[in-house]
Amino acid sequence: MSLEAEPLLRNRIVSKLRPLADGRGHDDLRPSTGDHDLDSFMQDWVDPKERLKPAAVLVPLIEHNTGLTVLLTKRTDHLHHHAGQVSFPGGRVEEDDLDVIDTALRETEEEIGLHRDYIEIGGYLDDYETGTGFHITPVVGFVRLGFDLNVDDFEVAEVFEVPLDFLFDPANHQRHSRDYNGRRRQYYAMPYGDFYIWGATAGMLMNLYRRVHDML
Repeated sequence: MSLEAEPLLRNRIVSKLRPLADGRGHDDLRPSTGDHDLDSFMQDWVDPKERLKPAAVLVPLIEHNTGLTVLLTKRTDHLHHHAGQVSFPGGRVEEDDLDVIDTALRETEEEIGLHRDYIEIGGYLDDYETGTGFHITPVVGFVRLGFDLNVDDFEVAEVFEVPLDFLFDPANHQRHSRDYNGRRRQYYAMPYGDFYIWGATAGMLMNLYRRVHDML
């Protein structure tokens, strides 16, 4: 799909998302996509006695005059979870959060200083389960220009943008594999310059691509 007519693309994206009327809350853990889509054995990595940890991320679509880009972060190398990986801003749901939208916006403000006043929420992607025990709700938001960032350098090493047309090009959709926990696992990857977009982040971007292109 061409990004030549950005308003039309924005409208199409919103029309393909799960609507805000879903009213998702903290405990709304419904069936989801996830790391197990490519490797069903990954479901066994989560202890069935332990509840998946609810989390939310923001999928920020920046509205440039030349087209939409996706804002991503590279996590610092010393973090306990997903150190050094490319990710969306986001994190665990906290008790004081009103809902998963509030979680995604709060975490975005804390991690990179992008204020919620610049973000218009469009809807949700399918929830995503990770082999590390998180149940993530991806919240898609359109970000108008004029914002400033104030990056928390304890959590975030870099912030960068990727053109949506790059991420929507099937030529850039790769499947890689590696040994992990004694098993050979597969995962999606979308390398972009010096950034290696893979795993859950690439999986959620694939879900966005499939939704917009009527492949779900």
